[in-house]
Amino acid sequence: MADPSSYRPKPGQIPDSPGVYRFRDEHRRVIYVGKAKNLRQRLANYFQDLAALHPRTRTMVTTAASVEWTVVSTEVEALQLEYSWIKEYDPRFNVKYRDDKSYPYLAVTLGEEFPRVQVMRGAKKKGVRYFGPYGHAWAIRETVDLMLRVFPVRTCSAGVFKNAARTGRPCLLGYIGKCSAPCVGRVTPEEHRELAGGFCDFMAGRTGTYIRRLEKEMTAAAEEMEYERAARLRDDVEALRRAMEKSAVVLADATDADLIAVAEDELEAAVQIFHVRGGRVRGQRGWVTDKVENVDTSGLVEHALQQLYGEETGDSVPKEVLVPALPEHSDAVSQWLADRRGSQVSLRIPQRGDKKDLMATVQRNAQQALGLHKTKRASDLTTRSRALEEIAEALGLDTAPLRIECFDISHLQGDDVVASMVVFEDGLARKSEYRRFQIKGFEGQDDVRSMHEVIGRRFKRYLQEKERTGEWEETPAPTGALPVPQTASMVLTAPAAPAAGPDTSPDPEAEPREDDGRPKRFAYPPQLVVVDGGQPQVAAAKRALDELGIDDIAVCGLAKRLEEVWLPEDDDPVVLPRSSEGLYLLQRVRDEAHRFAITYQRAKRAKRIRSSPLDAVAGLGETRKQALIKHFGSVKKLKQATIDEICEVPGIGRRTAESVVVALTSAAPAAPAVNTATGEIIEEDDGGSTT
Repeated sequence: MADPSSYRPKPGQIPDSPGVYRFRDEHRRVIYVGKAKNLRQRLANYFQDLAALHPRTRTMVTTAASVEWTVVSTEVEALQLEYSWIKEYDPRFNVKYRDDKSYPYLAVTLGEEFPRVQVMRGAKKKGVRYFGPYGHAWAIRETVDLMLRVFPVRTCSAGVFKNAARTGRPCLLGYIGKCSAPCVGRVTPEEHRELAGGFCDFMAGRTGTYIRRLEKEMTAAAEEMEYERAARLRDDVEALRRAMEKSAVVLADATDADLIAVAEDELEAAVQIFHVRGGRVRGQRGWVTDKVENVDTSGLVEHALQQLYGEETGDSVPKEVLVPALPEHSDAVSQWLADRRGSQVSLRIPQRGDKKDLMATVQRNAQQALGLHKTKRASDLTTRSRALEEIAEALGLDTAPLRIECFDISHLQGDDVVASMVVFEDGLARKSEYRRFQIKGFEGQDDVRSMHEVIGRRFKRYLQEKERTGEWEETPAPTGALPVPQTASMVLTAPAAPAAGPDTSPDPEAEPREDDGRPKRFAYPPQLVVVDGGQPQVAAAKRALDELGIDDIAVCGLAKRLEEVWLPEDDDPVVLPRSSEGLYLLQRVRDEAHRFAITYQRAKRAKRIRSSPLDAVAGLGETRKQALIKHFGSVKKLKQATIDEICEVPGIGRRTAESVVVALTSAAPAAPAVNTATGEIIEEDDGGSTT
């Protein structure tokens, strides 16, 4: 535990202007970000007598090892910088709201030539207009189904659209009148975009214009005795009215507003948001957070506003935001919201009338959400704590293993040997810390040797991080110890990126970055290493740690046969009761490592199976490979071609043609693929794959 006086800045060093400050721990990780109108006054509050501080603040300042600040011009800039740093560093002592689920939106892809209406979740994309969020996806689909009668906008995927365009036949919705079938040219791109614009206008609340127009057309058709057309228009009007009834009118003046309510106790807080557009509730969402910092209702509201509008612009920020308590610097927050919207935003507490009544409804929802969360969380926290205590007692650990790392080896008959590392902190999976390894030290199947290699590589990187940051001083290595290299020797790949965007994680083989507060790869040691296997795998893991001179990390193995827990140098396993929460947690950790490893191994095997003999041709890129396959029809026919025939392919010179012939001639014939259902051999017909 650090003494705050050891890193307290001198009063004259701290400016009295607006700014943002960061507390860092001994590993240079940013653990808290805050802003202040006057940095000198605010930071002085943290360096009081520890007994006078709030318990959460006291924990933070004793965990920290340094403090730094950045001066800005205005409170609005401080608010924006604080939000950016919280998103970037994910500090452990800041309030962070997390959605209790991924809310679906009704989205219109206006950036495409033929806009598409669909349900979307996750991060918002450019060129897409969103409506919602909604509580359930089925509610969106019901609304869309009603509105397609009047606005027959495309709803199909890109694959279905292209297939219909190729065959000249629309899908079922095109035949029943719920799609204008732009895929076969029934409407022009301009006409289809006009339909999509009308759809968006209606969803945005401008409903009266369309209904009045349809009613006039219906009356005119009836007067001209076009009764079938009048009946269709009548049904269209009824469909739009039913769609409007899906969201009841709550504010008679067609207000666009977001209402935010907070329910809290000493430890946790729940936030509920109602999105009202055109006087109707168009969406609802909720967040729950631990109160890891000393914060009151106004502070929770400010954090909620940052989370809600930090990445929104334009109409996504409403004209009016109603809250239960104004933030401490409400003028700066209002200006920040106005900057994001591009026009004035009213931030206030409702005092009377319909808005106050609706705020009471939102408040009741927040209270119910907090109660439901506490019911679930109480059992969850109790169970996880008991599981960690049982593991510590069974393995003879001094403290509960708050960070557990589990390793597993996966292969298929000795091919594509890989390993996985999964991390559980406080009994919960921390997927951002997962790592995957390729076994490069030897060929063939040897789980024990593979485990030794993986454990050694992982903890070499840990020692390198300690040496780089100055936390570890060189000492004479024990006899037989492996030297710690100055550069990483690992070959590993980071976990796959989520569907919401590309993997932007740094190369794990690159030199470590300078201290910037972000979590480092392999920088933090576990209290417990779990290996998937029995006594041989545990001995290999322990030997790898001993060779590196690491003696403060516990090791155990979990054997699948009888779910026995093996410890190093013990002839008999530790047998936990089948009803033990500790055993259940170890099983979950082991099963997650197995899942992660086998997923990676299957992906590598699939990639190898899809490989082509043309991959061995130096300088032959994907475009020219496809050109060769397209010209000859298959790799089999390409093998039969002469050098002169290959040179006829555009972009293929004689030297490249000779290399292709050599590669195809030297390639070993692959075993024929067999249809397991019929027993027939499947012929090759494309670039190295079978159909």
